[in-house]
Amino acid sequence: ADQYVLDYARIYNLPAVVFRNSCVYGLHQYGNEDQGWIAHFLIKALKGAPITIFGNGKQVRDILYIEDLVTALLLAHDCIEITRGEAFNIGGGVENAVSLLEVLEKIEAIHGQPLNIRFQDWRVGDQVYYVSDTSKFSRMTGLASRH
Repeated sequence: ADQYVLDYARIYNLPAVVFRNSCVYGLHQYGNEDQGWIAHFLIKALKGAPITIFGNGKQVRDILYIEDLVTALLLAHDCIEITRGEAFNIGGGVENAVSLLEVLEKIEAIHGQPLNIRFQDWRVGDQVYYVSDTSKFSRMTGLASRH
């Protein structure tokens, strides 16, 4: 899909930009274990329901606060003459990289009750480490993640 957007932008001179988002979190999110996993963990914790972790929980992801994503989208629009036809990795970067276990520990501390965590085998295709390299977007627009 990324390549189609980039091709159409180039062929038809469209002011299009591709964002490859990392793990977005924020208010009013109702996630599941694959998309919006932080919200998914929080909802499960509040319900006292089991939280399933595939693998050992040490896998690392960078998290991106929704307000930072919206800021990046607006900035890409405002800078469309330099961002058009480009694909960008948009995420929290190294500064906002956490393991699943770290997130669960924070939820448990805030919730004040032990979480019901279950571990299952790794899923095919799961990455051990994913942190977005946001340097291209930062270099072109001057934006750095705030949260």
